[in-house]
Amino acid sequence: MKRPVIKIFCDFDGTIAQKDIGNLFYRQFGDSKICDEAVGKWREGLISSMECLSTECQTIRDITLQKMYEFIDAQEIDVTFIDFVKFCEENQLEIFILSDGIDIYIDRILKNHNLTIKYFSNSISMREDGSAEMIFPYSDNVCLKCANCKRNHIINNSSDDDITIYIGDGFSDRCPIEYVDYIFAKEHLLKHCELNRISYTPFKNFKDIITSLQKLLNKKRIKKRHTSVLKRRELYLLEP
Repeated sequence: MKRPVIKIFCDFDGTIAQKDIGNLFYRQFGDSKICDEAVGKWREGLISSMECLSTECQTIRDITLQKMYEFIDAQEIDVTFIDFVKFCEENQLEIFILSDGIDIYIDRILKNHNLTIKYFSNSISMREDGSAEMIFPYSDNVCLKCANCKRNHIINNSSDDDITIYIGDGFSDRCPIEYVDYIFAKEHLLKHCELNRISYTPFKNFKDIITSLQKLLNKKRIKKRHTSVLKRRELYLLEP
């Protein structure tokens, strides 16, 4: 039996990157108190992700491209991610990075590690006076959990017959996991899955994920998750 196409969708901050770079970025160049208050309101569901990120970005002062590059180049990724990318290439597994972070640091970090991976994220425009403005090229008026609608990227980049896998750790990963077949979770996302009785596989690093995927690929039949099939169907019915 021919193996189905497998698509992997992966969060960046706190998952590929060891730390939440976006969180550190706004506090490095902005007002940490205002940023913390905005994040708190977002996690409580009082404001949308776009409102949260815009508020954080508005606190930025005296930023330059050079300062940003120095900050980015000091950030580290999970070293096992390099082997994970190689494993996916060898097994013809396509990877997409879905992030509520900013393209400038994702792009630079990938290039620093000689990685070519398609990604979708938010963007930022730096002004001459040292301030900055958030740009949301992939927002969705219905989905308020992520400014960069991860759910839409999954739907747009996979068919109903594909096997979809999501890897994440945070609050912005709660929405997209409803539309995939297999979930790898840690930290906040793991707690969310536990609380809502969502089937998942825990992981500490990408070495753990490689081990689990090897077992999955060795199965004679890779099954889709029934609830994700239903969620995708519901979404299609909502389209005009």
